Amino acid sequence: MSNRTRINQEIRAQELRVIGAEGENLGVLPFAKALAAAEELGLDLIEISPNAVPPVGRIMDFGKYQYLENKKASQTKAKAHRTETKIIQIKIGTGEHDLELKAKKVSEFLTEGHRVKVDLFLPGRAKYLNPEFLKSRVERILQLLTVEYKIADEPKKSPKGMSLIIERK
Repeated sequence: MSNRTRINQEIRAQELRVIGAEGENLGVLPFAKALAAAEELGLDLIEISPNAVPPVGRIMDFGKYQYLENKKASQTKAKAHRTETKIIQIKIGTGEHDLELKAKKVSEFLTEGHRVKVDLFLPGRAKYLNPEFLKSRVERILQLLTVEYKIADEPKKSPKGMSLIIERK
């Protein structure tokens, strides 16, 4: 079934619940009578809700209808907020100043509404260090955050080392 809106002669229903040009309800009318009423006003008969019983038709200018539908769709699209998962990578030996800068960046990401994945990069043998020590290294950056956050995914081993995901409360 197509998404195309049927107008005037394209409408297949025998009866329509008709809404007038001013938004008033004209009731259930036979198709021919509804089409005649639309032509009398110099407007189009537009099938708004084809799946209703009986289908709903509206008397209005088709160009104006398309404009309003496009406007409604663009407003819906503008309200939709896409969240990304941003990744910050730290190492065991990352200095305090660098951690502060990264924490500041993480705080910015969180205020924008993004999720943040904090990766503790562990080269070579460092992957086999005590997990509690590694968690304390990850928590160093979490203590520097200025934004309220919650841990969405607990710290766990990853191929690069250890990672956790945080998001805004």
